[in-house]
Amino acid sequence: MSTARIPPIQCLLTFEALARLRSVTQASEELCVTPSAVSHRVRQLEQIIGTKLFGRADFSLTTEGSEYLAHVREGLATLQKFPSSSAAPGKRKLRLALTPTFARSIVIPRLREFTEAYPEIDLTMQVTIPLLDVVAEDADLTVRFGPGRYADLEYVCLTKDVVTPLASPTFVREHGPFETAQDLATQPLLRSPLEPWRTWFAAHHLDWPEPVDGSQFNDIGLMCDGAAAGMGIALVRLKLGAPWLENGSLVRLGSSPVFTDNVPSPHAHYLCWRTGIMDRWECAAFAEWLKQVLA
Repeated sequence: MSTARIPPIQCLLTFEALARLRSVTQASEELCVTPSAVSHRVRQLEQIIGTKLFGRADFSLTTEGSEYLAHVREGLATLQKFPSSSAAPGKRKLRLALTPTFARSIVIPRLREFTEAYPEIDLTMQVTIPLLDVVAEDADLTVRFGPGRYADLEYVCLTKDVVTPLASPTFVREHGPFETAQDLATQPLLRSPLEPWRTWFAAHHLDWPEPVDGSQFNDIGLMCDGAAAGMGIALVRLKLGAPWLENGSLVRLGSSPVFTDNVPSPHAHYLCWRTGIMDRWECAAFAEWLKQVLA
């Protein structure tokens, strides 16, 4: 049997406890994990074996679940006869390389969910910067931003996004009102090679060249901070810009369709890994969790 199909022991223990107790709360208390960790581990187990284990909300087992439970209990009983084999092997190390704003805006706010579900995994998080070849070569999993052509790696698209111009409320009050795309002609446009303005210009039938003057940033988060400080207008991916929009430090320029419609970005975020990495259950667990977060 391929090691990629052997479920983590934590998932098997959680399944057995939930099948026996038929209560997420009681199972979480017995295993000393959160209720969300119980649910996450059971979902991962079902995905690994390709079978639905519980049929209803009362946690009654499906036919396949009953059959699988017998095998799980047999296997756990065997392991209990050999304490040295079943002893905790220690923390599993997982090294991640993430682009800065993706990490701050999307991963970090939700990461507690993963660490509570998998307390046996130690995460090391490093920064990789697109376009500058700043990479963490020893990372197990890497998030890259670009067109999605990585000949040397296996990869999956995590999330596509849309772009729209954003600025601080003060900037909009002082320089507005903004009603048409032409209103941006005399405004300071913040620049980033990661999000060229030509995407938005083309969508609004403007034959303007890419701006060559004004402040430039190699990180979208820094550009959002610059826009929030009143430096100008930034073209921002909505998922990455969510923290600034939610706290009100950035807003859309106006209510006209040109500023409320969203323009698809030609680039996306991809999760990349070397061949064989997904044979390690901790890597597969994080990849599956991240895909669920962004679904």
